[in-house]
Amino acid sequence: MSPSTLELCPSVKNIILLDSDGKRIAVKYFSDDWPTNSAKETFEKFVFTKTQKTNARTEAEIAIFENNIVVYKFVQDLQFFVTGSDEENELILSSVLQAFFDSVGILLRGNVDKKAALENLDVILLCIDEIIDGGIILETDPNVIAGKAASNSIDSGAPLSEQTLGQAFASAREHLTRSFLK
Repeated sequence: MSPSTLELCPSVKNIILLDSDGKRIAVKYFSDDWPTNSAKETFEKFVFTKTQKTNARTEAEIAIFENNIVVYKFVQDLQFFVTGSDEENELILSSVLQAFFDSVGILLRGNVDKKAALENLDVILLCIDEIIDGGIILETDPNVIAGKAASNSIDSGAPLSEQTLGQAFASAREHLTRSFLK
C-alpha cells in the first residue's frame, strides 16, 4: 500500500486493558506518540484517573484526552480502552472496542474478571493481534477473532476432555496431518 492509502485507513494508536486499580493487564501500542515505557505508563495512569468516576458499564463512553479520542468500557474489575487520533471516526474506534470486549468475553466464557484475564493473558494478547496489526484494523467480528485466537493457542498436549470441540478437531487434524507426512 502506498503511504497515502494507509492514511485513509482507520487506525488505532493503542489498546489498553487495565484492572480496577489502574494497573496493566494487557497493552499494545501502535503509535510512536509514547516513545518510552514511562510515557506509556503515564498516559495509562492519566486515562485511568480521568475515566475513573464515569459509569461506562452498560455502554462505551467516548472522551478526548491530549488530542486523542479514547473509547472505553468497564466490566467488573477490568477496564477496556481503545485510543485513536482526534481525527479518527469514533464509531470505528467503538466497534474495535466492542470487538475486543466481546471476543475476550467469548474466550473467557463470560467470566470476564481480572483473575480470568491474567490466567488467559496469552489468548487476550492473541485477540489484540487478530483485531489490529500495526495500527490497522483487521477484524471486528468477535466470533471470528475468538475463533482465531483460540485456534492459535491450542495446547495439543492437553487431554481431549479439556479441549473445546473446535480445539479437539484442530488437534485431531494436526495429528492426522503428521501421520500422513511420516
